[in-house]
Amino acid sequence: MKTILFVDDDVNVLNGLQRMLRSRRQEWEVHFAAGGEEALRLMETGVFHVVVSDMRMPGMDGRELLTRIRQNYPDTVRIILSGQSDRDILLKSAGLAHQFLSKPCDAEALKRTVESACGLRDVLKSETLRGLVSRIDVVPSLPGPYLQLLEELRSSEASIAKAGAIISRDMGMTAKILQLANSAFFGVRQHVTDPAHAASLLGLETIKALVLSVQVFKQFERQVLDSFSIAELWHHSVAVGAYAQVIVRTEALEESFVNNVLTAGLLHDIGKLVLAVKFPADWKAALRLMAEKSLDFCDAEREIFGASHAEVGAYLLGLWGMSSPVVEALAFHHAPSLSGGSSFELLTAVHVANLFDNEMRAPEQGMKSGVCDLAYLERIRRADRLPGWKKLCQTMKPDVVEWMKKSY
Repeated sequence: MKTILFVDDDVNVLNGLQRMLRSRRQEWEVHFAAGGEEALRLMETGVFHVVVSDMRMPGMDGRELLTRIRQNYPDTVRIILSGQSDRDILLKSAGLAHQFLSKPCDAEALKRTVESACGLRDVLKSETLRGLVSRIDVVPSLPGPYLQLLEELRSSEASIAKAGAIISRDMGMTAKILQLANSAFFGVRQHVTDPAHAASLLGLETIKALVLSVQVFKQFERQVLDSFSIAELWHHSVAVGAYAQVIVRTEALEESFVNNVLTAGLLHDIGKLVLAVKFPADWKAALRLMAEKSLDFCDAEREIFGASHAEVGAYLLGLWGMSSPVVEALAFHHAPSLSGGSSFELLTAVHVANLFDNEMRAPEQGMKSGVCDLAYLERIRRADRLPGWKKLCQTMKPDVVEWMKKSY
């Protein structure tokens, strides 16, 4: 049973939440606190998996409370439930909460958000890694796109279209902008999967505030790790996104599916960035182990970290409220059979696109290409499509390479 804590100084709000959540009494142990001080006293008495807090409260406000929880209880998922009038406060709290909900909140939306947060513990088993990933408020960005975005936003003729295009070229900025745009607080009434569209919905002034004042993006520091190439990771991720889109279009699926798979492809290896930046020494140890024992890299990661980059990336984006199909694509892109799926999904396209790009890059980089999960493809009746998909991706490779040269 998962333990949930709701914090609000308005007794009527707490009573309403109590009534709203009666149907979950068999699944959740729910507690209520009338302020930050009471919430922290409760947290000292046991483990709380999720905290849902208001922002404007007398004494200790939501921002201070979430800061304390982040420091002392990093494994706890932090959700803000607050009013639209708190916009300025919430902008400044963009790095404290994993997800944002606005008052009044639809009962089913609240239940889904909390349920999803509780389920994430099954994605990443390591408490140490969960605590570390939970503290992450921003994923480092490529120096090129980061500096280009700063220059664009500081220009007297700044364009949201140009800013969105720049954000789309970076996995760190893409992940963060989608987290914010898909939060109920910003009033977007549709699920957004395209980072450029997300930027346009937030608007230029909000983007400026987030980037220039709140600094929700951070430039990758090259000196942090000499054995990790963020540019190489970016090239691979962009290619996987492009190839996955081509594969999806052969299935004649709706355009929203195409946009989703591009996002999943771009972000599928974001866990590598997290592990390499946060655990540089262990990352190098995983690389050595892979070379010495001829291990698959995911196996080397699990031996060193207790989890692979796939689970780490899925957990982070799940915390940030990314859609379940995207989270699933990240979690299982090396072993889709483990997903239990029986039909073509985002995961299918990302798994195959990742394999194809690795195969095309392996000879020039002296790396292993990975293994195709044929049992999975046979189960979903797509194994016979592999040759055609591969030919399509090989044909478009020169265009992808050329685009990347211009964009980076």
